[in-house]
Amino acid sequence: MNPMLPALLKWTALASVVGALSGTASALFLGSLDLATAARLDHPWLLWLLPLGGAAISWLYMKAGKEAARGNNLIIEQIHSGQGAIPLRMAPFVLLGTLATHLFGGSAGREGTAVQMGGSLAEATGKLFKLGEADRKIILMCGISAGFGSVFGTPLAGTLFGLEVLAIGLVSYEALLPCLVASYTGHLVTTAWGIEHLHYSMGNIPPVSSLLLSKIVLASICFGLAALLFSALTKQLKAQFAKRISYPPLRSAVGGVILIALVYLLGSRDYLGLGLPLLQQSFEEAVSPLAFLFKTLFTSLTLGAGFQGGEVTPLFVIGATLGSALGGLLHTSIPLLAAIGLVSLFSGAAKTPIACFIMGIELFGAEGAVYLFIGCVLSFLFSGRSGIYEAQKPAAYSFFKRDPK
Repeated sequence: MNPMLPALLKWTALASVVGALSGTASALFLGSLDLATAARLDHPWLLWLLPLGGAAISWLYMKAGKEAARGNNLIIEQIHSGQGAIPLRMAPFVLLGTLATHLFGGSAGREGTAVQMGGSLAEATGKLFKLGEADRKIILMCGISAGFGSVFGTPLAGTLFGLEVLAIGLVSYEALLPCLVASYTGHLVTTAWGIEHLHYSMGNIPPVSSLLLSKIVLASICFGLAALLFSALTKQLKAQFAKRISYPPLRSAVGGVILIALVYLLGSRDYLGLGLPLLQQSFEEAVSPLAFLFKTLFTSLTLGAGFQGGEVTPLFVIGATLGSALGGLLHTSIPLLAAIGLVSLFSGAAKTPIACFIMGIELFGAEGAVYLFIGCVLSFLFSGRSGIYEAQKPAAYSFFKRDPK
């Protein structure tokens, strides 16, 4: 018998369990999120409860959440160090917290919630089967992949994301098969529960030309700089809120008040919640050049003040709106640059260019692959040394600074 067969069977079974649990959790989350968003749109007065809702969730995390409050960074750190534990309560806490954020109008995403649920369920699975330290790291990577792949309907990107997000510029392939099984299982289970994912079109793909490539290069650099702005602003706001307001519930309440003030100052609610209507618009027409800045500000404030939720869907919106605006300014296909911006800005912020490139192909098809690849790589290079995940390990080798040895 092939000596690898027992290991393959073992990890296929374990990854399938993690994928099924994560897919079910993602289906529950996405269905509930649709209800919360619909309730907010039907009852605009719920926005006035944003400070109270944020304070309540922060108080709950402060009293009972403990390590769960560290979110995605806790999972990444556990894969690197193996010291400590990921509490199972992370799953219901982040689910409740994210739903509250969206019900009352905070600007946040979905990826963080799905990944944290996947990670906590993977940890529980590892404990159930008494896995060792090395196996525990792999099963946690399966949880990341399953959560990401199931919440966006992009199982191949979910596979690569679980491998690539741990360290900038370094991919560990030992978990490739388990992450693939977990991500695909999560995706299939989520869709089996009746969840449908939104997809957008790049439109007609123009042929390669030097002029078009130069415009895409310029736009991709802009996507990288916008990713750098988002990461830096979010980190700075988190630091300033923590420095000036030591009590977490008050921190979130003040952030909620600021967000309400911004809504009425701008006279628009377009930048609340996921921002999917704005995302849809960016593929249909050139949006305002300021739209990506406002979505950046709303999301950074929401996360900086301690509200729960992910960054990825707002990053999609920021990238697509910036691409849409650049399409109008550069007289280039608007849906093409919106699509490139959607995945490229996320590439720069998350430091996962390969996963984002694969996501672009899953979402938009392979016809524009060369444009998507250019966008993801250049955005990654121009977005600074660190991204939205503080626990990511930096690359030992830098493209910009060679080792003198």
